[in-house]
Amino acid sequence: MQQEISRRTTLGQKAAASLARSGSGLSDDLTLAVLRKWFWARKPDAGFLLEGFPATLLQAKVFDEWVEARGETLTAVLDSDSAPAEVATHYRTQGLLTGAARLAA
Repeated sequence: MQQEISRRTTLGQKAAASLARSGSGLSDDLTLAVLRKWFWARKPDAGFLLEGFPATLLQAKVFDEWVEARGETLTAVLDSDSAPAEVATHYRTQGLLTGAARLAA
């Protein structure tokens, strides 16, 4: 997200304007548009760690579709205090939700 904003791309400018207006998170549509661009531009099977995404159940479901469409799989989703309960439950039912302490062990 920050990369798009600092590059002043069209999506980055929309994101910056939206953040300036609301002072909080972006809409699902705008968040997904920015992340879609990144996800499909990255090298196949390149590892990644995302923070703060997915932030809603809709974002999680769309992200799952992208991962599946590329024939990739998620290794784990770290549980955090800031993750909405519905997102945590979504990944817990898939057996992907893990705590940082378990991952480090």
